[in-house]
Amino acid sequence: MFLSDALWLVVPHRPGRAPSQRYRCEQYAPALEAVGLTLHWLPLLDAADDRLFYGRASPAAKARLLLRLAHRRRRQLRSIPDGSRVLIHREAFPVGGAFFERGLKKRGCRLIYDFDDSLWLRDVSAANRRWAWLKRPEKTYDLIRLADLVLAGNDYLAHEARRLNPAVRVMPTTVDTDIYRRPTPRQPDPALPVVIGWSGSPTTVSHFLHALPAFEAIKDRYGDRVRFELLGDERVSIASLGLQGEAWSVAAELAALARFDIGLMPLPDTPWTRGKCGLKALTYLAFEAPAVVSPVGVNCQIVRPRQNGFWAQTSAEWVEALGRLIDDAGLRLRLGRQGRDDVVAAWSTAAWSDRYVDWICGV
Repeated sequence: MFLSDALWLVVPHRPGRAPSQRYRCEQYAPALEAVGLTLHWLPLLDAADDRLFYGRASPAAKARLLLRLAHRRRRQLRSIPDGSRVLIHREAFPVGGAFFERGLKKRGCRLIYDFDDSLWLRDVSAANRRWAWLKRPEKTYDLIRLADLVLAGNDYLAHEARRLNPAVRVMPTTVDTDIYRRPTPRQPDPALPVVIGWSGSPTTVSHFLHALPAFEAIKDRYGDRVRFELLGDERVSIASLGLQGEAWSVAAELAALARFDIGLMPLPDTPWTRGKCGLKALTYLAFEAPAVVSPVGVNCQIVRPRQNGFWAQTSAEWVEALGRLIDDAGLRLRLGRQGRDDVVAAWSTAAWSDRYVDWICGV
């Protein structure tokens, strides 16, 4: 087999674990294999590592983990033949500089750098704040410079990357609309509560809380006519909304999205959130649920007010938008169906697959 027939994927997580990796790399695997590429997955963290890496542990335990992971990554990268085509999703190692990536480049490897967040900004989980000094967010700039091709998740990220490297393509985060679709046609039942849902992860629950006063106002106004759901963190419990969070899994996600009548994506407007790729909104729309979003970053491209959802900045705007959708089942149906059509046409895996494969094979 020629080196050009293989693609080595240097990724943070085992397949099926992390949304960013699933939507930006894993769901394109069949298309890449269909053109003759053999894929070699090199995940850094296993299930046991996850619990220690993202949880609270002693400094000594965290240090031992990082040393073990560094040895694992070194062994993995040594297995890559010189001159290979290598895709790096986000970074090869979570702390320190671009040591591993530079090593691959020195061996003649052709690097594809894929990212979907403003990674040049310092952002760490609550459990790892004491370790923030080990991260070098400016490493993102080094990776952009090293890459033979940069795949940026949106225009905001691409603009930053093009300051350092002209070989940048905007590759949006997309959803597989053959999987992300309603199992049965939506049929509003006035006897049932309107389900207002949010899907995310423990690291983004703070974004849900950003609009909590508006959600509480809606609950006060409509009572049992609405039900709030939160998928992605079972530790979240909000008595004022009658809400108990649910842990994420693939099956739980698909079931929850099928229940949602309205999808939520509140965001504060910061340099970090302007780099977000709008995945929540896309999954809601794919399931024919109109999305109410903060008009931040790519959300302004995905959601078209009064066409497939609404924008909301202030609490009053959130209450108004949600109230209109709660009160008008016909409006929910019309906006949801248009949202589905929009995702299929412009934000689906099928719509971008040929371009993605061409870009990868061209490196």
